[in-house]
Amino acid sequence: MKGLYSALTALLLAAGCQAKEPPTQVVYRFDDHRYLELKGWDCEGELWYVDTLKDIHSQVWSQYYRIFTKKFVHPSERYMAVSSWGGGFTVSKDYGKTWTGAHYSPGENEPNGDNRPPYDDILSFTVVNDQGFLQTKHRLYMSSRPFDDPRVLPGGPGIHYELPDGIKGDITPQFPGPAWGLDYITKEALVNDTAKYHTNYQDLPDKVPEVKGYTGWDHMRCDMDAGRK
Repeated sequence: MKGLYSALTALLLAAGCQAKEPPTQVVYRFDDHRYLELKGWDCEGELWYVDTLKDIHSQVWSQYYRIFTKKFVHPSERYMAVSSWGGGFTVSKDYGKTWTGAHYSPGENEPNGDNRPPYDDILSFTVVNDQGFLQTKHRLYMSSRPFDDPRVLPGGPGIHYELPDGIKGDITPQFPGPAWGLDYITKEALVNDTAKYHTNYQDLPDKVPEVKGYTGWDHMRCDMDAGRK
């Protein structure tokens, strides 16, 4: 009887823990009024963006988000980008009101033909002047400059190009390619990508721009025991 009582007690305690509301904790601060909060157990769950001055509370990731553990510096306000443990980005181009997926540019960004770096190769992610810069041990991934080439916007004339081997082509408003800020590419891969004919992919920097006076966090933080104390 005693054994049955102990088993029932353990079962009730486990059910009580499962019924508990998942904890919410701030995992990154941009400044005193903008931050990211994670709702979930064991540092995994829903990710939300909060701006108390603009009264924004928007969902960045719906579930299964694991925090980005590398250096993260983000003074940019209009263009916001959040990377995850598993790669890829979620970005906002309207101060955090709405979010959409962004990706590594298709093609051979890596010498082995992959389009993305191994997570262990990543050193830092910096978002400044409405551009994202992912620095790895070997190369720099970046989003385009923060505007779309007007030639491929609706009503534009398009872009005509001719490759060194004589092949000619056109980039049209009907098929303009990714909008600004929605793909991350390396300069090495850009050499063989028609995106280089867009003005917003030209004159890209060779290194991460210097950031001065940033008062936000430089890493995400998370308490694995949140909600259990």
